[in-house]
Amino acid sequence: MYQIEEPAYFYYLAIIPVIFVLFLAVLWWKKRIQKQFADHKLIQKLSPEKSTFKSFLKITVFCLALLFLIISLANPKMGTKLETVKRQGVDIVFALDVSKSMVAEDIAPNRLEKAKQIITKIVENLGSDRVGIIIYAGNSYPLLPITTDYAAAKMFLQNANTEMVSNQGTAINDAIERALTYFDDNEQTNRFLVIVSDGEDHEENTLELAKEATEKGIKIYTVGIGTAKGGPIPLKEDGRIVGYKKDNRGMVVVTQMNEQILRDIANAGNGKYINGNKTQETIASIKDVLEKAEKSEFETKQFSDYEDQFQWFIGIGLLLLVIDLLLLEKKTKWVQKLNLFNEK
Repeated sequence: MYQIEEPAYFYYLAIIPVIFVLFLAVLWWKKRIQKQFADHKLIQKLSPEKSTFKSFLKITVFCLALLFLIISLANPKMGTKLETVKRQGVDIVFALDVSKSMVAEDIAPNRLEKAKQIITKIVENLGSDRVGIIIYAGNSYPLLPITTDYAAAKMFLQNANTEMVSNQGTAINDAIERALTYFDDNEQTNRFLVIVSDGEDHEENTLELAKEATEKGIKIYTVGIGTAKGGPIPLKEDGRIVGYKKDNRGMVVVTQMNEQILRDIANAGNGKYINGNKTQETIASIKDVLEKAEKSEFETKQFSDYEDQFQWFIGIGLLLLVIDLLLLEKKTKWVQKLNLFNEK
C-alpha cells in the first residue's frame, strides 16, 4: 500500500507538455528561418552532423528527468507492514437508488448526481466509522463492502450509474434485505442504513423488512431526492438528450418524488426522514446523528510503517539529467554507420 505525502506537487506536471510544445515551436521556427536563407539540401551540406533525432531524444530525456523529480517532491511512501488496529465508530451502509427515474433533472444536475454528492460529502466528514455501499433498482447489488477505506468508497461511488443494474424498477425492499446481511454479526457496532432515493417503490413488503431491520439493531434513515412536481426521464446518446421516456400510450413519463413512502420506511426503521434537496442541511443532519451515536470498538487492518521513497525518484531524475548533458545534438558516428535512424 502506498500514499502520497504532498499530492499538490503533481500540478507541476503541467510544465512537461508546455516544455515539449515550446520545443516543437522553436524547432518549427528554426526550420522556417533556415528556408529563407537556403534550401534543405544545402543546409544539410553546411551542417552534416546536425541530428533532429538527437534533439528529440535530449528533450525527451530532460522531460523524463523532470517527471521523476516532481514525483520525488510529492514524496510517495510505501506501507511495509499490515497490522490490526482497534478503532471506535459506527457502521453506516448507504443504499443508493440507481433506477432510471434517478436521472430526472428536476434537481440539478440530476437526482443521481445529487445523491452521489451527498453521500460523498458525508463520507468525507466521517471520523473512524466504517462505510459500505449498496446500489439498487429492480434488484440490489453490493458496490462496496464495509470498510474504513474512504478513498475507495468515493471512487466506487463516483462510477455508480443507472447501467450497473440491468433489472429496472425500484425495489427498496431488496436493498433493505441485502443490508440485513451486510453487517458483521461478530462486531456489535451501532448500525445505520441510509437509503438515498426518490421514493418510488414497486414492492409491498418494504415496511415489514424495515421493522425486521430494527429488530437486528439497524436504524434506517431515508434521504429523499427530487420534487413533488417531478420531471421527465431524459434519454441520452453521447451525453445529448435525444428524447424522453414514454409510457405505452406514447405519453411522456413524469416521475415524482414519493416523500410519504420514505417517511414510512424511516418510521418503521426507527430512524428519520431527511429531505435531501438541500445538500448542506442533509449532511449536517446525518453528521449530527452519527456524532450522537454510541461508538463501538472494532478491529480493522491497515498498513503502517510507511517509508519514504522519494530518494529513488531523485536518483533516477538526476541520472537522466546527467545523460541529457552528455547527449550532443549531432549525429553519432557509430550509430550513423549502423543507420538505425535513417541518418544520411
